Amino acid sequence: MSFAVAIDALELGIIFAIMSFGVFVSYKILNLPDMTTDGSFTTGCAVSALFALHGHPIIGLLAAIAAGACAGFITGFMQTKCKVAPLLSGILTMTALYSINLKIMGSQPNISIFGKDTIFTLVKGLGEYHKFIVAGVILIVTAVALFIFLKTQLGMSLRATGDNEAMVRASSINSDFMKLFGLAMANGLVAFGGAIFAQYQNFADGSGGVGMMVVGVAGIIVGEAFFRKEGMVMAFLPVIFGPIGYRLLL
Repeated sequence: MSFAVAIDALELGIIFAIMSFGVFVSYKILNLPDMTTDGSFTTGCAVSALFALHGHPIIGLLAAIAAGACAGFITGFMQTKCKVAPLLSGILTMTALYSINLKIMGSQPNISIFGKDTIFTLVKGLGEYHKFIVAGVILIVTAVALFIFLKTQLGMSLRATGDNEAMVRASSINSDFMKLFGLAMANGLVAFGGAIFAQYQNFADGSGGVGMMVVGVAGIIVGEAFFRKEGMVMAFLPVIFGPIGYRLLL
């Protein structure tokens, strides 16, 4: 494997690690199998590419997070208020997002932003490895922000909901709200990863999110094979290094 190929794999691994934090929140924190991931990743790609196409790549990232959070909220609403099974609710939202994503992209199968400004072209002055640097910085900021949040009272309530929902309800914590909030945050992070991915590859594709749930979970499982100790820091390491190792193996 050449050095250039290794760098490309590292860059993609870092982007997928950002996405994997969303899978981590739903799969590990809330203990819910959320199939919305495949759809919300594409939503992030589509929204980000659309904004970048009109010259607003940074706003596109924020809009993608909001769009992904809306998708996660819908999944959570079906689970908590409509009493739909977690797996089925995710599949329903993911299926609906196929049409929604196509509508966002103007009824086109893909959007090209080649030659347009992206978060990566804005910092070309950083040198040959500017994409690696930008993706790495975003990953670190995302990891630190999520780590700090999970240490707050709201974050600990979210963690407790995934560990023991009955205990949470007995403690007068609204577990339904925790699920809604957690799934919205999870899919916001997934869409954030998709937004960065679209600007990295300079296009968004309507089927670009297929298999992202598998990629996220596989990356975490690969990481857990090497990091098995208890504690929040050790829980984050598989999410960061697992997808990177997974991409290098591929």
